[in-house]
Amino acid sequence: MSEYMLLGVKTKLNLTDAQKVLMAKHAGIRRFTFNWGLGAWQDLHRAGCKFNYRTLRTFFNKHLKAEYAWIKEKGICQKVTEFAFEDLNAAFNRFFKGQAKYPNFKKKGKHDSFTINSGGKPMPFGGKSIKLPTIGWVRLYEGLPDGTTNKITISRMADDWYISFAYNQKKPEVYNNIIPAVGVDLGVKTLATLSTGKIFENPRYLRGYLKQLARLQRRLDRKEYGSNNRQKAKNKLQRMYAKIKFLRQDLIHKITNYICKNHATIVIEDLNVSGMLANGNLALSIDDCSFYEFRRQLEYKAKKFDCELIIVDRWFPSSKTCSTCGHKHENLTLKDRVFNCPNCGLQIDRDLNAALNLLKLAYIN
Repeated sequence: MSEYMLLGVKTKLNLTDAQKVLMAKHAGIRRFTFNWGLGAWQDLHRAGCKFNYRTLRTFFNKHLKAEYAWIKEKGICQKVTEFAFEDLNAAFNRFFKGQAKYPNFKKKGKHDSFTINSGGKPMPFGGKSIKLPTIGWVRLYEGLPDGTTNKITISRMADDWYISFAYNQKKPEVYNNIIPAVGVDLGVKTLATLSTGKIFENPRYLRGYLKQLARLQRRLDRKEYGSNNRQKAKNKLQRMYAKIKFLRQDLIHKITNYICKNHATIVIEDLNVSGMLANGNLALSIDDCSFYEFRRQLEYKAKKFDCELIIVDRWFPSSKTCSTCGHKHENLTLKDRVFNCPNCGLQIDRDLNAALNLLKLAYIN
């Protein structure tokens, strides 16, 4: 087994005002190219023409770039248009596979991003600065290890810009005192309960900042549309959402690191997050837990730490089944935080009982 694996890194850029303007221009060109490609895709499809994204890219490069001089402005990396068409093709592929909705036209200020490379050549990085193709040297807030990458994505969150890319990283050493298996029950009251008895509380970051978010939203609503003050208010609101997101991600990173470092086999349930969000009474609490992000991190960290991840069918009655005798308690409700088995008399925390049931599946599989 290889000692290296492909993992991603994302960190904040320390840009000058001029560099921020340049990044915004790149994002604008990517947005314009994507929208043009989406419009052309729809027109050609209605006309019954045979085409693919490469056909659109070739036509755009040969006939349209010359008409829009601002695309070839000094300091603009021309690879941004190439990746815009690849992003469009990927969006349609996800749609045809039923993994996403039909692609929408991009809007300014919403998910601004772009991808560039160095014409297939590896791009070196290391330390607190990195040289981007055409753009030049940019500074970072955090230092990076030495390495190379094939392409770089730059995105905006609020009024800050972030750089992300993938590169081969050396796998960390596996702990000697690793636990053979663990069942992990995810919930709203406690974010994660392990079959070992360890509990990770749910800090409910979103609920804790609801008043501040409501106040910032009211301030934004009072600003005149299109004004500089409205943009400032919008940035403040976006920064608050970003803060909540980073706090939540940091917590999940710490929990998933602990689980994957210390356990050889991990068992979790395949939660129906979209169905759970349909419950209006629990939607906010469930959204505040980021179950999808929790599973996503477990999946790639399991490979990183060479442990096995078992995903149990979502219909497995882990909460309703007694972890001692196997009796199924059909009358258990969400309000019941203690599992009382009517068959053997077991009294145990509901989430711990579920985690113990998941643990048993590690030895069955």
